[in-house]
Amino acid sequence: MEQDNSKNSPWLVDFDEEVTTDILELIHSRSDILLLNILNDLYPADIANIINRLEIFEADYVFNLLPSDDSSKVIVELREDYREHFLQTLSQKKLSELVDEMPSDNAAGIMRELSDERATRVLEEMSDTSSEEVQDLLQYKEKTAGGIMQKEAVTVFVNETVKKAIQAVRKWSKTIENIHVVYVLDENNHLVGSLSVGSLILLSPNRKIRNIMESDILSVLPDVDQEEVARMFEKYDIVSLPVVDEEKNLLGKIAIDDIVDVFEAEHAEDVARLVGSDADELELKSPTQIALLRLPWVLLTLFIEMFAGVVISQFNATLSKVILLASFMPIISAISGNTGLQSAAIIVRGIATGNIDIKKWWEPLIRQFQTTLIIGFVCATVIGTVASMWHNNIIFGVVVGVSMFISINISGLVGTSMPMISKRFGFDPAITTGPFETAFQDVVGITIFLSIATLLLRWL
Repeated sequence: MEQDNSKNSPWLVDFDEEVTTDILELIHSRSDILLLNILNDLYPADIANIINRLEIFEADYVFNLLPSDDSSKVIVELREDYREHFLQTLSQKKLSELVDEMPSDNAAGIMRELSDERATRVLEEMSDTSSEEVQDLLQYKEKTAGGIMQKEAVTVFVNETVKKAIQAVRKWSKTIENIHVVYVLDENNHLVGSLSVGSLILLSPNRKIRNIMESDILSVLPDVDQEEVARMFEKYDIVSLPVVDEEKNLLGKIAIDDIVDVFEAEHAEDVARLVGSDADELELKSPTQIALLRLPWVLLTLFIEMFAGVVISQFNATLSKVILLASFMPIISAISGNTGLQSAAIIVRGIATGNIDIKKWWEPLIRQFQTTLIIGFVCATVIGTVASMWHNNIIFGVVVGVSMFISINISGLVGTSMPMISKRFGFDPAITTGPFETAFQDVVGITIFLSIATLLLRWL
C-alpha cells in the first residue's frame, strides 16, 4: 500500500525494547490520548509493526483507538493472522467503513480474505461507486495485472488544456496518494498518451494536452501475470503502468508500491519452494498443514537418498581397508550439494526475473560451469591437502581432491540445468529443483568418491 508521507515516523522498521515497553505501559494504563499522540506520528506500517508484537487483547485495544482513515491503512499491513482476527471480529458496519476508505486494490484484497457471505454484506453497505469498483476488480485472477491494479487514476481528455489536467490532479489528490502520471484519453475513452505530474508544473496553463503528451505509452492487459508486470517495471524503470482492455479502454493502473509487494512475495515463494516448502509457511499455518506441504518433498528426498545407502554397501571392502574415507564423504556431499543449490537459486531467480531465457540455455550453463570450475579447484586443493596431511598419503589426498572437484562441477551442472528443464516441461522450477538436486548430488558424490578410491586402493 502507499504510505502517508506527511508522517514523520521516528521508528521506520524496528522498535527497541524501551519503546515497546513504553507503549505497553500506555496500553495497560489506558492512556488513550498519550498513546494516540505517539500513533499519530507513525506510518501505518509502523503501527502495524507495533500491533503485530502485542497480545490479541492489547492489539484490539490499539486498533480500536485508531480513526477509520488510519485503521483502513493499518489493517492491510498487519500480519496475516492478526488481520484475519480483525476481519472476523470487527462489526459489519465498522468493516464496511474501513473497506470504503481503502484504495480499490486494497479493498479487493480484503474482500478476497472474507467469506462469500460476509464479503457480500460488506459490499452492500459500501458506497455504490466503491462497491462497483471492488466488484469489477474481483472478476480478475488474484496474481494478474487486473488482480493487483487499482481503479483510481487521474485522467484528462486529449483536447483539454494543462490547466484542466492540473485541476484533475488537485481533485484526485484527496483520494489518490503519490500521483505520478496523468493518463490522456480520446473522445472514445481510449488511452492515447500520458503526462508526468512534474512536467505539468513547468508548462503554460493554456497548452493543449495533445501537443505535449507522451503518446508512446506502455500498457498491459489485465490477464498478464504479475511477474511479467514486475519485469516491465524493472526493465523500463517506470513508477506507474496503465491496465487496458483489447480496445485500449483504461481499466486502472498499477503503482510501484504494488510491484514492490509482488517482488517480495515472489522472492519469498521461490526461496521457500527451492527447499521443498511453500511460501505460505512464512505465514501462520498449523503444524499438520505444514507437515502435509513438506512431506512429499521430504519423502522424495528420502527415496533418492536410499540409493546412497545402496552405493555405500557396494564399497564395503574399500571402506573396511581405508576407514578414513568415511570421514570425507559427508564433506564432499555437503560442499558439492551447497554449490549445486547456489547455482539453482541463481537460475530460478533469473528465470523469475526474465534475465535468463531458457531458449538460450547454453549461456547460463557455460557461465555457471566456468564458475564451478574455479570453486571446485579451490575446494579440491584445500580438502586434498588436508586429506594428504591427515592420512600421510599423497594419493589419498588426490582421491579426495579429485572427487571433490568432479562432484562440485557435476552438482553445478545439475543445479543449473534442472530449473531450465523443469521450466521447459511446464513445471515450477522453484518446486522441483531443491530436493532433487540435493539428494541426487549425495548419490553421485559418494559414488564418484568411492569409485576413485577403489580404483586406487592399492596405493592408499
